Formats: sequence, structure tokens, C-alpha cells
Amino acid sequence: MEIMFIMISCAVVLALLWFGAERKGLTYWFWSDMLHTVRLFKGPRASGVTHIMFAFVDHFEPGNRNANPDKQSARVDAWTKEYPPLASRHRDADGVPPQHTFFFPPHYDNFGHLEKLVGLCSLGFGEVEMHLHHDRQEPWPDDETSLRKKICDCLEDFSRCGVFCLPDGSKTYGFIHGDWALANSRKGGAHCGVNDEVTILLETGCYADFTFPVSNESQPRLANTFFYGNSRKDQPKGYDASATPAHAGKTPAKGLLFIQGILGLRWRSRTHSFRPSLEQSNISIADVPSAQRIDYWVSKRVRVPGRPNWQFVKIHTHGAREEDRKVLLGQLADDMYSYLESAYNDGQRYALHYVSAREMYNIVKAAEAGKDGNPHHYRDYIVPRYVYLPQRADKG
Repeated sequence: MEIMFIMISCAVVLALLWFGAERKGLTYWFWSDMLHTVRLFKGPRASGVTHIMFAFVDHFEPGNRNANPDKQSARVDAWTKEYPPLASRHRDADGVPPQHTFFFPPHYDNFGHLEKLVGLCSLGFGEVEMHLHHDRQEPWPDDETSLRKKICDCLEDFSRCGVFCLPDGSKTYGFIHGDWALANSRKGGAHCGVNDEVTILLETGCYADFTFPVSNESQPRLANTFFYGNSRKDQPKGYDASATPAHAGKTPAKGLLFIQGILGLRWRSRTHSFRPSLEQSNISIADVPSAQRIDYWVSKRVRVPGRPNWQFVKIHTHGAREEDRKVLLGQLADDMYSYLESAYNDGQRYALHYVSAREMYNIVKAAEAGKDGNPHHYRDYIVPRYVYLPQRADKG
């Protein structure tokens, strides 16, 4: 009887743990992260200087939570006024200030928001890319034809400010899907409706997807990994079944490159007393970028296999919200950049590189092509600087 009681108790505990893991979305990615951790211990160690590429991508939505026009303008103005002095106090190993990539939705393209953001980026503090919410634009629900039109309209409309425009006259863009619902991956087809979305992104000039990570059903099974994925007309979330990791020195697979942030469980920098914090690379006042959390990001060693001394840290936020301003534009942001520069930019063990989403993509592609040395030289390796950006006078 005693043995039976122990067995039943163990089964109940395991069932409760599984239920909790499923409720938090861990079952979609946890085993992949465990395998990633094992590979870190078994894989080659970096020799010489480890280069840290740090990208901050923003789901920037001025009208979030039904903000009226005045509130929207105040949100944008906070960034144009407060970010330049903050970023100007900081530099990476190349003399580059922090780079903030604003993934901006076309349904908020009004009241001069885009013009103000481009003005900020033209000072050398970031770039603008595409953030699309299917269900915030008519027609809705979407099909392949309506989605393609929304993307093409965005490319055309934003080009008035030089956004997405390359020196040769062509256009390209990085992409974040609204509500993480890429390729119809959410339950019930919520927020998307188009299975073959990745194909449409590729055909309209998208160079990479930056939607993930997220701990729900949309999350790719390959956590903490850069990979190529495709989609299918007859299957939602097709990028998951077709995922092929990027690798240095190997021919890239067919499909769209997915550049993910860090996903995992944090113990040392947890925000709870008796359980780990779920790391989804999100920055908010509820989960600030403390020194221990930054150390955790670096410890995950997200990189392109075969290039162990180039590491990538991509974090994200919803930067328009007032409650998060302190952590994005105030002292907490200042502390984050200061710690990155003091702990990971000594020139002996580490070199820090502030990069935009586009630059991170280019450096990943350079790693695939077998390039090494200072990744600063590959910021514009495949996709050149957009026409609204200044030429850099930084060191290299």
C-alpha cells in the first residue's frame, strides 16, 4: 500500500507539473532548450575575443490600448526627445550608440508618427521595419490576396520617408507579426488566417523574421536557434515542420531566416521566490534588464554553429507604453547599457556591438558564409543601409 501511495503521489505531482508547463507554453520549446544547453557543454568553446551582438527590437504601437491622437503623439515625442540623449551617453566597441529598431504597424501610420521616427533614426540611433496586425486593417479576415496587398501597400506608403528603400531603388524589410500569430499559428487561426504567409513574405522582399520568441503555440520547436523555415497552403505553422538551423560554412537552406531572441527559465535572476522566471526576451517594468538577467542572456550563447565567438542577444519590447518608459528611456535603460559596456566590452574577453535588426541579419549571413574576425565589418554585408540612414564615421 505504501508503495502504491508513493507511485500515485508521484503521478499526481508529475501531472501537475505537466499541466503547469503546458499552461505556460513550456511544452512547445522546453526540450529544444534542454538540447541547446547540452550542446553548449559538448560544443567547442570560443577562443580569443567573444563578440556580443546586441539588438533591441520594438513592437512600437503608438495607438496601443486605444490611445487617442494626443496620447499617441506624446508617446512618439517621448522617444524623439528622450532617446537621443540616452543613447548618446553610450558606445560599443565600434563607437556605435545603442540601436533601436522600431517595428512600426501601418495601421498607426498617421499624425506624423512615421516621419518623427525616421527623423530619430536619421540621427544614427536606429531603423524602422514592418510590424503587421492582420486584424487591425480591412479587409478582415485575410486571405493570401488581401495579405499581399497590405504588405505591398505598407512598402509603398512607408517609402515616402525612405523606409525599406535601398540605394539601388529596391525595397526590403524585416518583419514582426502582430500577436505572434505568424502563418496562422495561433489556436483557431486567431490574428492571421493565412497558412502560407512565409511564402508571401519572401515574395514581397522580406529578408528575415524577428517575431519570436514567445511561450505559446506559435513558438518554433527550435528555441534559441536561428533557422530557415517555409510555410504551406494546407498547414498552419509550416515553418515549424520545415525548420533547418543556420550553420557557418554551409549553404543556407531554402526559406526565410528566423532570428529569435532568448527563451528559457531563469533561476538566479528570477522575479519569484520559489520558482524560476520565464525568459521571453521581453523588457518591461514587470521584468527589468538587471545585471543578472543580462548575464543570463549571454550565458545562453545563442550563435550560428561553427562560429562560437560570435554571440547574439535579441531583446524586444512594446515601447510606446507609458508604464515602461522608465525601463526604456530612464535610469533602468541607462543602467542596462552601462552594464553591457562594463561587463562585455573589455576588448580582451568580450567586444560589444550594438546592432539593428538588419545588421544582426547581415552578421548572421556573414557567419554562414564563413567570415570571422570583427563582425562590425559585416553590418551591411547583404542588405545595405537604408537611404534615410546617415553614413557612419565610427571606428572599425
